[in-house]
Amino acid sequence: MPTSSQFAFFFYFLFISLSFTDGTQLIIVNNCKESIWPGLLATAGHPTPYGGGFHLHSGEEQVLQLPTNWSGRIWPRQGCCFDPKTDKGACQTGDCAGLLRCAGAGGKPPATVVEMTLGTPNSALHYYDVSLVDGFNVPVSMRPIGGGGRGCGVAACEADLNACCPAALAVERGGKVVACKSACLAASWSDRYCCRGEFASPQRCKPTVFNRLFKVVCPRAYSYAFDEPTGLHSCMAPRYVITFCPPILSSN
Repeated sequence: MPTSSQFAFFFYFLFISLSFTDGTQLIIVNNCKESIWPGLLATAGHPTPYGGGFHLHSGEEQVLQLPTNWSGRIWPRQGCCFDPKTDKGACQTGDCAGLLRCAGAGGKPPATVVEMTLGTPNSALHYYDVSLVDGFNVPVSMRPIGGGGRGCGVAACEADLNACCPAALAVERGGKVVACKSACLAASWSDRYCCRGEFASPQRCKPTVFNRLFKVVCPRAYSYAFDEPTGLHSCMAPRYVITFCPPILSSN
């Protein structure tokens, strides 16, 4: 006769199996003091929820049900103003062609980006990171709920990089720093800063002084193009929480 621990394992396995049947759930939370307009962009061949964007008031959350093997990116937009009749306007940071629903348009950098591949035809593993490769505008984290796997953990830039952004990288609006460029964005002509050309390999492309600053402040974020060892996470979880302006937690 099965033991209680065997029953517990069976029901846990059943729960995990059912959770993955319909894909993966994302819970997007706005913990900021101001409104955030999340932008969404699916990779080719995948559907984009909500047409690529929506509004979250401070304290609100939105649940997205994504299909198996979904892949794409999510980023925060702030300081937005849209015409309620046309859904057209502009955002102070992260703008996507002046649209509320980005409809296939990417966010204008600098912006903090959450990237994810939630399984592939050959693997059930989920890969995700919080990237500063395109710069920073709002603190963001992505953490799994349930599941497990090697490398499973929190991807995040929880600190406000705008508060310590070097003057050469700062983007100001109304006398306030609202975003911080990456080294590549600020020096787009530089193959070294952008890991292009002869620097397009982990052996040749090394973090710059600016990348090191980003990494010190946000050790769990992807700071430059070849930052996989500490920036990229893998997991198998039925749901994840993406939080804008998350509380600062221990890096352990």
